Amino acid sequence: MNRLLRILATVTLCLCMQAAGALDVVVRDAQSGRPLGNATVVVGSNEFRSDEQGRLAAPVATEGTLVTARAVGYARFRSAVGPPGPLVVPLKPLRPKALYLSAYGVGSATLRGDALKLIAETELNALVIDVKDDRGIVPYRSPALAAAGLAQPVITVRDMQALMRELQGQSLYLIARIVTFKDDPYAAAHPAWAVHEANGDVWKDREGLAWIDPFRREAWERNLALAEEAAALGFDEIQFDYLRFPDALGLIFAEPDTQERRIAAIGDFLDAARRRLARYNVFIAADVFGYVAWNRDDTHIGQHLESIMPHVDYLSPMLYPSGFTFGIPGHRDPVAAPYEIVHHSLQRALERTGLPGMRLRPWLQAFRDYAFDRRLFGEREIRLQIDAADALGTDGWMLWNASNRYQEDGLDRDEPPRP
Repeated sequence: MNRLLRILATVTLCLCMQAAGALDVVVRDAQSGRPLGNATVVVGSNEFRSDEQGRLAAPVATEGTLVTARAVGYARFRSAVGPPGPLVVPLKPLRPKALYLSAYGVGSATLRGDALKLIAETELNALVIDVKDDRGIVPYRSPALAAAGLAQPVITVRDMQALMRELQGQSLYLIARIVTFKDDPYAAAHPAWAVHEANGDVWKDREGLAWIDPFRREAWERNLALAEEAAALGFDEIQFDYLRFPDALGLIFAEPDTQERRIAAIGDFLDAARRRLARYNVFIAADVFGYVAWNRDDTHIGQHLESIMPHVDYLSPMLYPSGFTFGIPGHRDPVAAPYEIVHHSLQRALERTGLPGMRLRPWLQAFRDYAFDRRLFGEREIRLQIDAADALGTDGWMLWNASNRYQEDGLDRDEPPRP
């Protein structure tokens, strides 16, 4: 009965809007022409979802009003309302295959140039760029940081808007990585908002860096403002990393350190981000530890698989074999089994959530092992990881190398267009 009432209410609303004169929008797959349900469409500043037939009715918008659309597994769409009549929104399928560039890497003409050359010559089509890195560095002059009263002694990109235009001109899918709660500069400026030790001192991790307490909702503004800034710059996706509590025991937080409260804090932050970013119609993603796919609890850091998935478009587990220090069932030597580590972890995540593979985009290892035998991850190891992700239909994958030095090893070359 409740479902019937909801359907009748929706039909009534649509009929009223049509009677008043509504903009009829139809969202379709650009290749097959099939309708796309549950796509997000923003007309002006109003957000809508398409029905199973890919249709929605929006309030009449004047000619020239911006329309944006997105759906999992597709590139974003931007257009303007034209003359009267239905607006067809064709979304192009897209599986991002990305390289990571740090705050220093994106500002280096050499490292950035090498990455773009590799993208032009291989199957790669995307970049993950640090908008805020592990040490709190933002590569460009940021109004959000100025508003927070934070100095920027390091600037690696003098004109971020010009760089974004250059990258967009190469049809790249652009992901803004924002390190969230690991934030030494912000914790130094606001020690009351930091994570503390039992004796009251500001706690610091193994790198000597302080963290913001995720329970401190008043401290979320810096990251939300940066996310909005990145969306306004034109990034397609906002990816939150270190979206977790520290993996240490005996720490003091603003609220009782229980699993229920930790999980709620992470979900609430992502909900706040979604509200803040709604008018930009960007994808939202979160990075999680690889073991999150295997652990039934929140790994004592607030990352619980089934709880976090409803808050994001994409989940990006870090499936570096070197990071699985305890192995996984059947594989005690993870670096010797890169395909199995990636495949089994993704498979377990999909079985637990019941979601399609397109909701996942894993981080893959493109750096030398540091935990087992120091082996180089070259052509074989990289390709095996990619093949494992492809086999489960993920929404692409991302290669991580902290030094931003990548080779063609393991990547398919782009075939030149036939005459």
